[in-house]
Amino acid sequence: MAYNSLAYLVVFLVPVFFLYTIVPKRYKWIVLLAASYGFYLMGSGFLVIFLLITTVSIYFCALSLDKVAKNAAAVRKTLPKEEKKAFRQKIDKKKRRIVLLTVLVNILILLVLKYYNFLGGAMDVLLASIGLPKIFPTISRQIQPLGISFYTLQAISYVLDVYHGKYTADRNFGKVALYLVFFPQIVEGPIGRFDLLADQLYEGHAFDWQRTISGIQLILWGLFQKVVIADRADILVGKVCGSFANYSGITVILTMLIYTLQIYTDFAGSIDIVAGSAQLFGVSLSKNFDRPFSSHTVNEFWRRWHITLGTWLRDYVFYPVSISKPIFSLGKFARKHFSTFLAGLVPAFISLFCVWFTNGFWHGAGVKYILYGMYYYVITILGLLFEPLFRRFFEATKIDRKGKGFQVFQVVRTFFLVNVGMLLFRANTIGSFGAMFVSMFSGFNPSVLTDGSLLSLGLDNKDLVVLAVGTLLLWIVGRLHTKGHHLRDELAQKNSFLRWGLSMAMLFVIIIFGAYGYGYVAINPIYGNF
Repeated sequence: MAYNSLAYLVVFLVPVFFLYTIVPKRYKWIVLLAASYGFYLMGSGFLVIFLLITTVSIYFCALSLDKVAKNAAAVRKTLPKEEKKAFRQKIDKKKRRIVLLTVLVNILILLVLKYYNFLGGAMDVLLASIGLPKIFPTISRQIQPLGISFYTLQAISYVLDVYHGKYTADRNFGKVALYLVFFPQIVEGPIGRFDLLADQLYEGHAFDWQRTISGIQLILWGLFQKVVIADRADILVGKVCGSFANYSGITVILTMLIYTLQIYTDFAGSIDIVAGSAQLFGVSLSKNFDRPFSSHTVNEFWRRWHITLGTWLRDYVFYPVSISKPIFSLGKFARKHFSTFLAGLVPAFISLFCVWFTNGFWHGAGVKYILYGMYYYVITILGLLFEPLFRRFFEATKIDRKGKGFQVFQVVRTFFLVNVGMLLFRANTIGSFGAMFVSMFSGFNPSVLTDGSLLSLGLDNKDLVVLAVGTLLLWIVGRLHTKGHHLRDELAQKNSFLRWGLSMAMLFVIIIFGAYGYGYVAINPIYGNF
């Protein structure tokens, strides 16, 4: 059930919201839990068993951690001082075993259900290289429960946060279950944290007219991005990428740019629908985008794009790896054998590799996705390595790195690098990416912009105008936000006639200019596949 479908917006969301509004406060969380499991069952059927396994595992893992900690605290008080350190190490080891078992179980479920064919194929290639027969049969249709990549990360963060003492385990099973399965975010995030999300879901919220209107406005803005821009762009992108050998030069460059527009409006638009849906129930989800295309560097781009994934990788991959004993020993070795500059970077190289490998692998089962992560890893490492050289160059040339001209150059450079990454992400295979990338620099004929060639790509003149105007409106809204305007908050201060007028106008724009028609099937969100 796609978030941009009538089945979700009218048949599902409206009745759930109505029921949530009329039931007593203490039962509101039950409405959300029942609706969320109903949504999940409609999307995954019997595969809900894997979600339940994850829920039960992290619930009892967290309780076990709390029990071990409390028992240890009582015993520690009775021990002599010289025995306390050894006792603490013993308890820490026991807690690590509990966490490790739980995390491994959930990662194993993810690997088997999402990555079996890829990993099995890789193992068979390895076995064949040493003369052994294949032992991993290929599954024709790999089983993948709804949102498994997202709820697994949320489950792991909950367990690790309890282990590190950020908060204690919650004894309410329903609360933990609702945290994982909350229907607006189960398909494609944003990736929640228990301490920020669980209480909001559980406490129940009375009906608030202004909050409801604000949520509806956000849903409409998300629908505009998804249905008017992203789904229309999908027609052109699919046409070119499906037969890329027939195109070159400006056509491929334009396709690359339009795909970047598509994936942004598809993902950000879907997240706005999700956030607006959650807001109807008084729940504020974490921010997932912050005008990423105004970034000056690739690192900044990833701090603004899919923010919740980036912060998850930072907190649960980068930091733990950075402070681990092997990395500490490696840093010590590097300080003895390399320059101070390189010695300081060696630990970062390893930690960043783990981050970007995980980032790429998380996105999909294939070498292409791993290379996607490694692409950004190489850019990041090169930036770190050449920073002293860049610094000396700018000092010698007197170029002001904080000047407006140079900042514009940085934005354009980052935008180009990101677009190349998006082309790799969209290409069907690594080979097709290479062919499309090379073809951008051949057959460079500007006349395709004016001779009607673009009309053969699935969009007519009207479609191209709608795409251009929609993109312009998207840019204007982004610029207003950059200048500190919070449009929904400002609109809330206006008279009701203007508020309703703009909302109805947006609805009619979606109805009139949305990319659908006879035989139309709602295009599932791109990130819903991950």
